[in-house]
Amino acid sequence: MRIAVPDLVSNSYFPAIAAAELGFFKAEGLDIEKVELLFPVPKTMEALHDGTLDFVAGSAHATLMAFPDWKGARLLAALGQRMYWFLVLRADLGAKRGDIQAVKGLKIGAAPGVDYGLKRLLLEAGIDPVRDQVQIGPVPGATGATVSFGLTAAKALEEKKIDGFWANAMGAALAVRRRVGTVVLDVRRGDGPPAARNYTFPALVTTEQRVQREPASAAAAIRAIVRAHRVLRDDLGRATEVARKIFPPTETQLIAELINRDLPYYDATISEEAVSEMNRFAQDMGLLSGPVAYDQVVATQFRNLWKSDGVRGHRDGES
Repeated sequence: MRIAVPDLVSNSYFPAIAAAELGFFKAEGLDIEKVELLFPVPKTMEALHDGTLDFVAGSAHATLMAFPDWKGARLLAALGQRMYWFLVLRADLGAKRGDIQAVKGLKIGAAPGVDYGLKRLLLEAGIDPVRDQVQIGPVPGATGATVSFGLTAAKALEEKKIDGFWANAMGAALAVRRRVGTVVLDVRRGDGPPAARNYTFPALVTTEQRVQREPASAAAAIRAIVRAHRVLRDDLGRATEVARKIFPPTETQLIAELINRDLPYYDATISEEAVSEMNRFAQDMGLLSGPVAYDQVVATQFRNLWKSDGVRGHRDGES
C-alpha cells in the first residue's frame, strides 16, 4: 500500500509521517512503512484518483481537484483542525503581525492548490489581487514531484526572489530563524478574517471504492493516525525521533517545537460545520458546483474511531 503527502519536511502532515515511521500502520495490518512525497497537492490527489496511491495526507479541499463534487473520494479523518498556513513577508519590509494590507504590490509565493486559500482570504479582507497588484504564483525552484515547498520558499525569500510566501509552519520558522521573514498571518490561531480558519484542514483521504470494498483498511488507517496523535501528545521526543530519520538536521531540531504548538489542533474529528464551511469556500473558488451532503464528503461510518485508536494491546513505545 502507498500513502503520500504534498510536503514532507514540514509539520503539516506529520501525524501521517509519524504513523508510518513509528510502525503504527503496520501494527494495524497495513503494509505501509513510509510516507512518500508527491508535490504539489493536485498531483497527489490525481495519483489517488488513478489508483497509484491508496491514501493521501493532504489539504481536504484539494481532493476536489481530482474528484469533482466529491464523487469517488471520502475524507477519513482530520490530521489537525483549521487552515494551517502562514503568510510570511520579507523582514526588511517592516510588516507587523496582522497587517494584511502589507501584501499590496508584493510578489507572494504559494504552491498550486494551496494558493486558493490565500486568494480567498485576501478577497475576504477587501484586497483584490488584480486591483492591488498582489502577484500570487509559484516559488522559484519549487518544481518537481519531490520538492519540499516550505524549505524552498524560505530559501527563495532569503534570496529575495519573492517578497513573501504562503506556506507551512516549518517554512515560516526557518524564515524567522534566519531573520529574513516576519510572520504576518497565522490563520489557524486567529489572524486574518475569521471565515478563513475553516477554508480547509489537513486530512487523510481515500477513495470511495476503498471505503466500500475494503473498509477494514480504511478503519486501520484512521486508528494509526489517532494513535500517532496520542503518542505525540504524550511524548514530544517521538517527533524528533521520527524527524531524525527523514528530515535535514536544522528541521529536525525545529520539529518538536512546531508539533508542540500544533497539539491543541490534533483532533481527528471532522465536524459537519467544518465540511460546510470548507464546501462554501470551495464553491466561492469554483472548485465545487453546489452544496454536497456531509456524508458524501466524509466516511461517517468510521466516526466512532476519531476519539479512540483501538490499539488492540500494542504498547505506545513499540514500533
